[in-house]
Amino acid sequence: MSVYRIFPEKDSYIYSEIPTGNAGLDEILEIGGYPYTSGVGATSRILIQFSTEDINNAIVGKIGAYNYSASLGVYLADAYQIPVNTTIYAYPVYSNTGEWDNGTGKYGDTPINTSGVSWSVKERGGVSSWMTGNYPPGVTGSYISGKEGGGNWYTGSRGYNLESTQSNSIKSTYDINLNITQAVKLWNTSSADHIDNRGIILKLSNNLEFNTTSSIKLKYYSADTNTIYPPYLEFKWDDSVYSTGSLQVLTTSLSAINITNNKGKYTDVGTQRFKVSARPKYPTRTFSTSSIYLTNYALPSASYWGVRDENTEEMIIDFDTRFTKVSCDSNGSFFDMYMDGLQPERYYRILIKTTLDGSTVVVDNQNIFKIVRNG
Repeated sequence: MSVYRIFPEKDSYIYSEIPTGNAGLDEILEIGGYPYTSGVGATSRILIQFSTEDINNAIVGKIGAYNYSASLGVYLADAYQIPVNTTIYAYPVYSNTGEWDNGTGKYGDTPINTSGVSWSVKERGGVSSWMTGNYPPGVTGSYISGKEGGGNWYTGSRGYNLESTQSNSIKSTYDINLNITQAVKLWNTSSADHIDNRGIILKLSNNLEFNTTSSIKLKYYSADTNTIYPPYLEFKWDDSVYSTGSLQVLTTSLSAINITNNKGKYTDVGTQRFKVSARPKYPTRTFSTSSIYLTNYALPSASYWGVRDENTEEMIIDFDTRFTKVSCDSNGSFFDMYMDGLQPERYYRILIKTTLDGSTVVVDNQNIFKIVRNG
């Protein structure tokens, strides 16, 4: 199994209340629907784009022929007046005139910063506007009298449904975790189904945008945040193997399970294979010339690994029955971790989840390591 993350090459949010205002360097990204002036509603939408080269390197250089899942993750910073039920929509951005510019502005700049993408334009200096009509098949956008713009996006292409949604209730964390696999695959294909990678637009449902009765605002950390919570694109695929050879499979909960080769510090490049030792605490006595306490066992096939941030105690890579399986060969159990998908200058803890004696157990032996910047 493998999990690999890449981070945005640019992100911003656009807001109808100031149609030419740029927020490309703001620490916050915002989705909202709220009153602007008396009886007039406004809205804000997020734009996030990941490098085509980074995506291609992940798919070609790491995933290869394996089937993969691709998810967009964005962490909530704050929220205001959220309804009981809210749906967030994500679509691939459409542009008929090339890239949108990130810009150097922040929300509330005085004078208004118009250096990049905004509600009304895509490019630096207002050279090119978003389309306001005559959309190609499968493409849509906004046309609000007096607030033309707001982005253009694919709802579908060549029979593919490109809409991704996440429904939230009042008890949800409102962190965004949206499956955008189909969009990523169309960005990366060389077939006639290809669409240009112009990123993803995130928005509220139509009935909540331009809201005049409450100020719905969902604020998320941007790539320019000074926290450990930038947006990410996460790839998951199953390349696990399970062949125990002559090893016995561990079955007792009275066991000793540990990582044998944790060096404690790794640079934020490359892949590390972690080896897992597993044995009963009280092995059955046998006649042997070697110690029975040195005999390695295989973890059960339904065993998974996860990674937790040591300071925040949040699961950075959660246990996943499809994508975080622990592998096994004739030497023992193991799993691979991509170090460049983790935030540098942070400490992380490895956890293992398995089933022994009919009970699910999470093994925490304080296997902590730090990621440091390469060079």
